[in-house]
Amino acid sequence: MLGEASTTKVTRAKNAKGFIENKATAKIGGKIAGNALKELEKESGEKVISSENYLPQASNPNSLNKNNS
Repeated sequence: MLGEASTTKVTRAKNAKGFIENKATAKIGGKIAGNALKELEKESGEKVISSENYLPQASNPNSLNKNNS
């Protein structure tokens, strides 16, 4: 979420138009989020992303669940 919020703020501040400018602001937003992640891990002494905090991949992500109709 921080990456998206950072990118949105930078895009609006730079008034980015078109693919090339938005690609550049997306890289800046991603860098901001990446730096924040590294800082958090450094300060907490723990990894934020681990094998214990992810959802397993769905067995067939392209199929629709017919039971919810």
